[in-house]
Amino acid sequence: MTSPIKVVAVSGGTYRPSRTLVLTNAVLDALGEQLPVQAQVIELADIARPLGAALSRQELSAELEQTLREIETADLLVVASPVYRGSYPGLLKHLFDLVDMNALIDTPVLLAATGGSERHALVLDHQLRPLFSFFQSITLPIGVYASEGDFADYQITSDTLRARIQLAAERAAPLFARPQLRKTA
Repeated sequence: MTSPIKVVAVSGGTYRPSRTLVLTNAVLDALGEQLPVQAQVIELADIARPLGAALSRQELSAELEQTLREIETADLLVVASPVYRGSYPGLLKHLFDLVDMNALIDTPVLLAATGGSERHALVLDHQLRPLFSFFQSITLPIGVYASEGDFADYQITSDTLRARIQLAAERAAPLFARPQLRKTA
């Protein structure tokens, strides 16, 4: 049997409950239906205060340093962000400012976002995709965007959203038929 693919998901919301976390977990579940995965979720809400206090990587606690190493060694990165004022949160950007600029080269990244309305859907292509282009990552062509109307009581209620999540996972799976995309043994 093939060893599991190390999937690290960053959920960029700082509030709970979180539609972004619900979307993140749904994407991970769909990936798990397609691939043998070892999934880890990093919630920005859990690390927000100590992360925000660090101006450089040298100021991070050992726990936060380990968090960065998990991101840097992922075989597949899922980055899900809420949209605030037309973009992803500054603290999410700060997290990735501390990631080694060469660590994510050729790492596949599945992008996801949540926002108040469909007006924010372009955040995937106009905000998140350029961030990971800087890292020379492979941003997967199909991202997942969800608006408030896709949820009820922090549960996904939209069949269209479920289908988009499934499609994103199905399109990600063939990448891992090529062993060169695996960072772990």
